[in-house]
Amino acid sequence: MRVYNFSPGPSMLPLPVLERAAAEMTDANGSGQSVMEMSHRSGEFEAIIERTEALLRELMGIPANYRVLFLQGGASLQFSMVPLNLGAAEPGQPAKKAVYIDTGVWAKKAAEEGAKFLDALVPASSGDRAYSYIPEAPPPEPGCAYYHITLNNTIVGTRWASLPETGGVPLVADISSCALSEPLDVSRFGLLYAGAQKNLGPAGLTLVVIREDLIGRAASGTPALLRYDVHADAGSRYNTPPCYGIYIMGLVLEWIKKTGGAEAMGKRNREKADLLYTYLEGSRLFRSPVERAFRSLMNIPFVPAEGDGARRKEIEARFAGEAAAAGLVNLAGHRLVGGMRASVYNAMPIEGVRELAGFMKKFEANYV
Repeated sequence: MRVYNFSPGPSMLPLPVLERAAAEMTDANGSGQSVMEMSHRSGEFEAIIERTEALLRELMGIPANYRVLFLQGGASLQFSMVPLNLGAAEPGQPAKKAVYIDTGVWAKKAAEEGAKFLDALVPASSGDRAYSYIPEAPPPEPGCAYYHITLNNTIVGTRWASLPETGGVPLVADISSCALSEPLDVSRFGLLYAGAQKNLGPAGLTLVVIREDLIGRAASGTPALLRYDVHADAGSRYNTPPCYGIYIMGLVLEWIKKTGGAEAMGKRNREKADLLYTYLEGSRLFRSPVERAFRSLMNIPFVPAEGDGARRKEIEARFAGEAAAAGLVNLAGHRLVGGMRASVYNAMPIEGVRELAGFMKKFEANYV
């Protein structure tokens, strides 16, 4: 029996995708071979990667003047690739500046990595209130290379409800935990990046969507594998790409298209999130630590409403254990913040969220 998997990533995949991948494991598209056995330069795989990109462009509404790259290294490698390609200065030249808005662990790590290559300005942070909100984002200084945000903060459960105004400075966003969860105007951004393992596919594949005029700006000493222009010129096959991950992403995108696209996903995701937030608003045992205006649709943390540290840990441990026994798994919060967290990505059906809300009500009735 399959469980309802609320993991923040790697997350659950749509069951129809898994079933199709299983059926095609030894013979993909009539090729007589698994995608895991295909040459990345073969005609069979070329059809797969081209189909995946075409679906992505259609579903995300990616303009023609943007390139789609399928890379490796996760979003964490993009913390380095972004400054190396958009803001690194040539040897002997003064450091360039870039803006980072600090809204949580991953946003902070992105800024820390960026600071190794340029002057990373952090003019706003929500760390003063445990990252429970999105701070007001000031305009960038003139001449900044880019303006970086983390659109959805997986660990603390916040999201940008509106985008900052950056003038002519390219807006860069980590969309790892909200890609295709609702419509997004790609033209507002210079660059988008995402680890696939939350909404798009399995771990090991990284998506980059970059405006063409931002390609080719890397400093001369940048290693080839860390240059966007190298990957763009080679059609994401400068080296062997994560072929099976690209194939699975293609199946996920087909599933998203069949189920209504980004707009329908957004509607369903709001319904799922509303179920849990409505329960939390009326609960005596649990509460949301996130300010209402900034609550994520994808990652919903909750904590015991009262009690000392020992009492809270007791509640959290008992809740996670009993939930797992009921087939509701991976509800423990991130190790850095504790509490509980339900990640309700695209593949999580509303039935799973209803099961969780019902379990939480029963748990509270037995505990309070």
